[in-house]
Amino acid sequence: MTHLPPDAPRPAPPSAAPRQLETDIAIIGAGPVGLFAAFECSMLRLGCVLMDVLDTTGGQCAALYPEKPIYDIPAHPSITGGGLIEALEAQIAPFEVPRLLGSQVVELTGEAGNFTLRNTRGDIVRAKAVIIAAGAGAFGPNRPPLEGLEAFEATGCVQYYVRKRSEFAGKRVVVAGGGDSALDWALSLSEVAAHVCLLHRRDRFRGAPDTLARIEERIAEGRVEKIVPYQLHALHGEAGALTHVEAQTLDGQSRLLAADVLLPFYGLSTDLGPIAQWGLETHRTSIPVEPATMATNVPGIHAIGDVAQYPGKLKLILQGFSEGAVAAHAAFATARPEEALRFEHSTSRGAPGA
Repeated sequence: MTHLPPDAPRPAPPSAAPRQLETDIAIIGAGPVGLFAAFECSMLRLGCVLMDVLDTTGGQCAALYPEKPIYDIPAHPSITGGGLIEALEAQIAPFEVPRLLGSQVVELTGEAGNFTLRNTRGDIVRAKAVIIAAGAGAFGPNRPPLEGLEAFEATGCVQYYVRKRSEFAGKRVVVAGGGDSALDWALSLSEVAAHVCLLHRRDRFRGAPDTLARIEERIAEGRVEKIVPYQLHALHGEAGALTHVEAQTLDGQSRLLAADVLLPFYGLSTDLGPIAQWGLETHRTSIPVEPATMATNVPGIHAIGDVAQYPGKLKLILQGFSEGAVAAHAAFATARPEEALRFEHSTSRGAPGA
């Protein structure tokens, strides 16, 4: 079952008075793509409501990777996940978009022009169109099958997300995994940690060419130690205090790596949850859409971001931003069928909120 780490934002306790709202567009998911979709809807003078199971906006960027640098956001050579969410919040602030946070949307009924959404707190939203920006649904880390793992998780000696890089200053860190998250954090933590080991089951990593080149530079400089081809085998320590990570090859050769913290980056387990019960065509944890409109198989419902799937799809935040704009323009016809949408650039539209 998917779960969030102990200190991640959680669903809020039920409020005493569930709200009832009417709007043009209900946006399910308040991560970066959902926030930008709210901006695009607002620029078209469409009312919208943001709904999310977490008690804060930002999705994975805020809950899991607030200090992780992102390098492919236009006009930002580097920006942290938390910094990106702050900027997106500032962008939609003039529109005063309502939010229903800390409660999962569990029911979606009706048809185009007349949808009703209900969350676990009992809030009711009536909307003319829906944009699903739910990422990959509910998420949690893939945990390595190690004996005694829970005791080390409880003390923070095994963590699955980095929220404050400064907490790793002067520590011996083992980063396990061969994908982007493992590579990015090995690079970042090598600047503050006493020592960083990068552990992977084979001598081949999955990352952008620039990232791979930088990793090789850090290895050559002695700031990152590459441990391949090894896999996690056991954790050593007492009372949840980690002293060593034991790694082992497929033929049984073992190495003990001195460590204060283990960071296993084996991806996230995901689940669409109630979304899978709404009559939408789904494929595992994604929703097929028509890329010209981001429309699902259900008229009036659009999907954007990681949850949306179509030929040539790139799972990048910047692609999700584009999809948010496409979905907002397509949903206008459902929300305002009596009006013709005349496309305007933001420079001619005027200042947000004006």
